[in-house]
Amino acid sequence: MRLSHYFLPLLKETPAEASIVSHRYMLRAGMIRQQAAGIYTWLPLGLRVLQKVEAIVADELEKAGCVRVLMPTLQPTELWKESGRYDALGKEMLRFLDRAERELLYSPTCEEMIIDNFRTYVRSYKALPLNLYQINWKFRDEIRPRFGVMRGREFLMKDGYSFHASLDDAKREYSAMYDAYHRIFQRMGLTAIAVSADSGAIGGNLSHEFQVLAETGESQVYYDATFDDIRAGSVQMSGEQMRELYAAADELHVPEKCPLPEEKLRTARGIEVGHIFLLGRKYTDAMGIDVDGPDGKPLRVEMGTYGIGVSRLLGAIIEASHDEAGIIWPESVAPFKVGLVNIRVGDAACDTLSNQTYDALSAQGIDVLYDDTEERAGAKFSTMDLIGLPWQIIIGPKNAAEGKVELKNRRTAERHLLALDEAMNMLSA
Repeated sequence: MRLSHYFLPLLKETPAEASIVSHRYMLRAGMIRQQAAGIYTWLPLGLRVLQKVEAIVADELEKAGCVRVLMPTLQPTELWKESGRYDALGKEMLRFLDRAERELLYSPTCEEMIIDNFRTYVRSYKALPLNLYQINWKFRDEIRPRFGVMRGREFLMKDGYSFHASLDDAKREYSAMYDAYHRIFQRMGLTAIAVSADSGAIGGNLSHEFQVLAETGESQVYYDATFDDIRAGSVQMSGEQMRELYAAADELHVPEKCPLPEEKLRTARGIEVGHIFLLGRKYTDAMGIDVDGPDGKPLRVEMGTYGIGVSRLLGAIIEASHDEAGIIWPESVAPFKVGLVNIRVGDAACDTLSNQTYDALSAQGIDVLYDDTEERAGAKFSTMDLIGLPWQIIIGPKNAAEGKVELKNRRTAERHLLALDEAMNMLSA
């Protein structure tokens, strides 16, 4: 993509309402624009990251055997009255009447609707287990929306729901989702700590929140110091291994019962990016959901539910990966892998080598944003650092005359002066 043809509305000044790093950088980097309190337009750069995050979530879930659906954002309130949850969310739930005076709500979550679909089609235990998920927009009318996409009113969420013939099978799926969530977050460059958590309005008898440590987090997290070694890269552990490490949030940490010695216990603020619940029969009892069992008798279905804050993840990644100059995207979710900077547009050697580089990167399937504008060099460098692309290729008159490009790593700031084919080899490694 050539920057001269792209829509990247950068802000030089930080808006007054942006109090945390991710909100400031998302606004300044032209990723989002606020339309109303807690409601945002996703601009091209932000949308590219959002789509890459969504793709990772979907890929890992489908590898884990989940099946994707798409439910409407509007729901009839009768389903929520049937489950007994109609009043549970209070004013957070947006309710309204359509032109026929039927009461509808804008989906804050979809347990009731997925159950309504399930009971329409599934009659026998032989169809179980079944894990259905969607990635769709939700709305909760937060009393104080703040921190940009971290606590917006409208947000993109992955919500999944599993159905089982036994509680033991539901527990196995819960464990499988626990491990899948760790893989999802690891692919995004995040170490998420799974902490025992309150089930809240969703309910159920087992619940874990996945927390990313950051100063702006809303929860107080208590955890095994080994997690710090994992974050630093000095220790490698699978999700199953991490499950054995102690972690708890807020009041669920009871000092007298903590199994860790004082020197192994750490505490920090955490950002919730995912939440899983073993529901058991909470909803299937309320809505009378049975299937035919092996003996032909009605069998009450067991459930689990699993959420990931897809749009919230962008804020969490930025909070975990930035510096004073801007965002530092992990390659897996970066809007473009490479930022190509032509320092002197109009110089024959610079233009020729820049065009060759752009064509070569595009031919290799490498996402590249080519700054072919006539901005001054300093402004171009600032833009590339702000938007946080993992690599920069810088082409100036002196090096272009020698057929060389400068390759910069955004995270480490390391620079290499290379021939184009050498730079391509490094980017393809």
